[in-house]
Amino acid sequence: MTNDLMTIRAMCDAYEVTPRTLRFYEAKELLFPVREGTKRLFTKRDRARLTLILRGKRFGFSLEDIRQLLDLYDRDGNDLAQKRAAYDLAMKRLAEMETERAALDTAIAELRGELAENAAVVAEPARNAA
Repeated sequence: MTNDLMTIRAMCDAYEVTPRTLRFYEAKELLFPVREGTKRLFTKRDRARLTLILRGKRFGFSLEDIRQLLDLYDRDGNDLAQKRAAYDLAMKRLAEMETERAALDTAIAELRGELAENAAVVAEPARNAA
């Protein structure tokens, strides 16, 4: 194995993913490891793609969104179109995440209010039992 190629085990260790995850991304045609018999060997390109896939998943992008971004790079060999599309997608996702966070902040505040109102009621039977 050269420095350019990594085994599935090395990929799993380096990126903290399972072999199943790598096979899934391969089946979805997001990764294209070199085959040597039954061995999968991942190239630098695969590692770069996996980094982008994992980052995209962490940000909440769909696999189809990630595929489209990766395909943009493959199409013209540079990353300008990819960066523009990623920027637009990221701006949209950020707005969605901020909306989700606002809704979650509201729900948390309401739940804290409910807990504060009921704290005395819940504590009362314990005081009477003592």
